[in-house]
Amino acid sequence: MISVEGLRVEFGGFTLFDDVSFVVNKKDRIALVGKNGAGKSTMLKILAGLQSPTSGVVSIPKETTIGYLPQQMQLKDTRTVREEAELAFDHIHDMEREINALNEQLAERTDYDSEAYHKIIDKVTHLSEQFQMIGGNNYHAELERTLLGLGFMREDFDRPTSEFSGGWRMRIELAKLLLRRPDVLLLDEPTNHLDIESIQWLENFIATRANAVILVSHDRAFIDNTTSRTIEIELGHIYDYKVKYSDYVTLRKERREQQLRAYENQQKKLADTEAFIERFRYKATKSTQVQSRIKQLEKIERIEVDEVDTAMLNLKFPPAPHSGSYPVIAEEVSKRYGDHLVFEHVNLTIKRGEKVAFVGKNGEGKSTLVKCIMNEIPFEGSLKLGHGVKIGYFAQNQAQLLDDNLTVFDTIDYVAQGDIRTKIRDILGAFMFGGEASEKKVAVLSGGERSRLAMIRLLLEPVNLLILDEPTNHLDMRSKDVLKNALKDFDGTVIVVSHDRDFLDGLVEKVYEFGNKRVVEHLGGIYDFLERKKMQNLQELEISNKKTNEPAESEGPTQNKLSYEARKELNKAVKKQEKLIAELEKKIEELETSIAELEAKLATPEGASDTELYTQYADLKKSLSETMDQWTEQTMALEEMQKA
Repeated sequence: MISVEGLRVEFGGFTLFDDVSFVVNKKDRIALVGKNGAGKSTMLKILAGLQSPTSGVVSIPKETTIGYLPQQMQLKDTRTVREEAELAFDHIHDMEREINALNEQLAERTDYDSEAYHKIIDKVTHLSEQFQMIGGNNYHAELERTLLGLGFMREDFDRPTSEFSGGWRMRIELAKLLLRRPDVLLLDEPTNHLDIESIQWLENFIATRANAVILVSHDRAFIDNTTSRTIEIELGHIYDYKVKYSDYVTLRKERREQQLRAYENQQKKLADTEAFIERFRYKATKSTQVQSRIKQLEKIERIEVDEVDTAMLNLKFPPAPHSGSYPVIAEEVSKRYGDHLVFEHVNLTIKRGEKVAFVGKNGEGKSTLVKCIMNEIPFEGSLKLGHGVKIGYFAQNQAQLLDDNLTVFDTIDYVAQGDIRTKIRDILGAFMFGGEASEKKVAVLSGGERSRLAMIRLLLEPVNLLILDEPTNHLDMRSKDVLKNALKDFDGTVIVVSHDRDFLDGLVEKVYEFGNKRVVEHLGGIYDFLERKKMQNLQELEISNKKTNEPAESEGPTQNKLSYEARKELNKAVKKQEKLIAELEKKIEELETSIAELEAKLATPEGASDTELYTQYADLKKSLSETMDQWTEQTMALEEMQKA
């Protein structure tokens, strides 16, 4: 699909990539990893054709389509959600017109054995395959499925896009990109604006319906569930691991240990050589040996090692001031904006020292309840804070409250107290402000950098109730580890609003789910909650079936039996569906092999003159197209079953 050879990129004397080569194959699922600033986003821009390398070649076949989702983009507000999403299908209408025109040409021709006739057939077949992949005649249903999967409600479809936040508009752009079904999907932090349910839907889409995918994400669970190959960028070079992210972490640790040993051995050898040269530089009897050692030094290719990992930096919060036993108690809390009800009948009690998560689709009221707890907005009901509660609050807009005139270092130096002052440089390095970056003025920082700096400052303030609203959006994986470890050691109370399952895993022991104007408490960690959620959905399906098929008086033990039987039947249906899809995939593989063999024959002079081969080729392509249609249909049916 894509071939990269000898890629080199320089910025003002700094080399970002040096002689980088790799290939992207059909159906590859690649995670592009590396610390912030390593060049991940630049690589995606180069592959998307939006940026040119200093030297090297990026080869992409002419017919290959590329779809690119950047982290930030300018969006227009002149259409409804549906109208904007339908722009994805502009090229479908062109495709339909071209297929119809070609079919008319075929109907008028009688030279069935000619090369020209078969070229038209090949073109019609290729266009038809693309058309079916995108959604066939039912592409409007596919549009609705995609928008619903990304968290929109049906009533949102006809609302103007101007009514939605930047995060929701990015979802519309993601929907358009997915609906186009490009041959290669390039995704830069696609989960930043998605909730947990939408992320899981996107994972399933990539697994079942996407072609080749290259993505950048700081969401470990997401990349582990969607990719099977990991390309790491480090110091201008790449390391290509043919494994998913979690396996890459193990292999990288082994490689890094070997790299460090080699580096240390070379450093010792260099030091010994330099010491010999210095010792005998001016002794005539040793001049030959000295010159030999100098030449050796010049020839040695120096081993480079990236800065030491800071993920396990032992960052400690200041001790939390004592507070009452129950920092937050909410009783019958409701919130409306005019006629719009956000939530009602919210009852929750958070104990001192508890770490809890607020999860749910965007727009269900997570940040609104946080604002109620902060007493920033009016609400109905009772919401009490415990005795002596001191709140530390982080949200994206907190970054705007930093003093533009201070440097990064001074911003932290002013709030740090006690022993932590000796670790300021280490802490800044852990959050990607190492070296000269610590002397930058706040005024010149990007939005992401300001958010990270606001987070660091918060970590050093003496508080006993931390409320963090999407704290990981601008952190790389190592920085997230530092923050997570610090929060686990924190002896105060923590409320985290987040969609990052890996970050929440092992951190929180209680989950509050926001949805349907309610807030429901779930005891246990984030994966306990997700597992239970699937069961709840299944039970809802069973209850729905029961209402349709059974008398109303069927209660008690019978209902449990029916639930078990319904679950058993559904599991059998899922297994049967998975078997059917596996058989179709095997058939597709066999057809593709046969087509490839025929193409090889047709490329020879003898094959090119054999008209029977063209007929076989057209039949095989048609059969492949039909089988792909069946596979798409059955995969989507399986997806609906699994949602239950």
